[in-house]
Amino acid sequence: MTDMSIAMPRAAQAMALPVVPACAPSVVPADGPVVRPLKSLHFTGLPDAAQAVALLDRIAASTCARAPRRVDRPLALYGAGNLGRMARAWCDRVGIPVALVVDAQANDMQDDPYWRGVPVRAPDAVSPQDRLGCLLAICVATAPNAPIEAQLHAQGWRDVVPFYDIAEACRDVHPLSNGWFAGALSASDFDGMAQVMSAWQDDVSRAHHLQFIAWRALRQEWRFDGAPVREGDRFFIEPVLAALGPHEHFLDVGAHQGEVLTRFIARVHGRFDSATAIEPDSASRSAMLRVLSALPETQRSKIGVLPVAVGEQAGRQRFAHGLGYASQLSAIGPEEIAVHSIDDLGLAPTFIKLHLEGHEGPAFRGARATLLRQRPIVAATIYHNRDGLFATAQWLMQHLPRYRFRLRLHSWCGTGAVIYGIPEERNA
Repeated sequence: MTDMSIAMPRAAQAMALPVVPACAPSVVPADGPVVRPLKSLHFTGLPDAAQAVALLDRIAASTCARAPRRVDRPLALYGAGNLGRMARAWCDRVGIPVALVVDAQANDMQDDPYWRGVPVRAPDAVSPQDRLGCLLAICVATAPNAPIEAQLHAQGWRDVVPFYDIAEACRDVHPLSNGWFAGALSASDFDGMAQVMSAWQDDVSRAHHLQFIAWRALRQEWRFDGAPVREGDRFFIEPVLAALGPHEHFLDVGAHQGEVLTRFIARVHGRFDSATAIEPDSASRSAMLRVLSALPETQRSKIGVLPVAVGEQAGRQRFAHGLGYASQLSAIGPEEIAVHSIDDLGLAPTFIKLHLEGHEGPAFRGARATLLRQRPIVAATIYHNRDGLFATAQWLMQHLPRYRFRLRLHSWCGTGAVIYGIPEERNA
């Protein structure tokens, strides 16, 4: 369903940006569930600070039409790419069988051992009974979900939701936290978001911030001309690349299997002074060490790997391991591990990247002395918990003077949100 206009508060009507249809209305079968289709709004411009706050006011005055979804019928996955594979692993972990996988490239996947034991079907090869009887989870974050949902309803699927809405209903048994709902926004939430909205360096940041909040608070997909969602430049947007030099000390916190570290090395053409990768999950760390072993010795010798977790202060916390991207500090983790603050590690980074599944805020608070002393470039994910609405950005803006901050979205469904901070003396 597409809103053709946005009802703005009377004082803000003059600042409203034009909005045009983004997709056709979803068609829900008469015997389908009572679930409102995703709304999609397309704005033909970028909001300045005043317009952004006015649009934020409209979000705060609205209510969400969706909620976390428990699996109450056979589960099918739509999309067998990276998110589909992660969804399959999540289902195996929580004990939910996958009845069917739907993908346009089904024929190419018949011999893929990863999907062994699960039927993989092209969309036109799915039976009418499965379309009516299955809960279909959209496992796509590289494209808007509203048009996908509309197309699937038109094909006869009765019950369609984003995969992360399903994962959010099982947070008591699995810590994956990409699908959180913001809930009602309080007056203090609005004030915090408005302050951050006005402080961003550019209007693209304001557009992406609004897009992020609209999904989390309303489950609506907003899109602004001039603010595309770019996948390939996560952590290395153009202003960051322009600020990098040949003598960087890169600190990769939440290094996983070394994907971002190796991209950093490529971006600086192998010229850097040192790098430190922090990864507490043993399986991910082992995979990263194999990747690093293939690097030239001149690069490999400058990289250190620390098998610790980071937080606000030293201690021990429970950790959920073996979950791939979702491994993290969590109260439902099976064992305790050592936690250190970044300040205690004695590092001197010029560029800090954080991806900690929602623990970025404590990590920053435990790095305050390092941040003030070293004034590094910072790039941190903010989409794993409610701190992403404004709290993490607000803390950085308050504690890092003379920085320029930007927000960029690198995927859809409220994910891929990264805050970037560049000290003024390093801005090109």
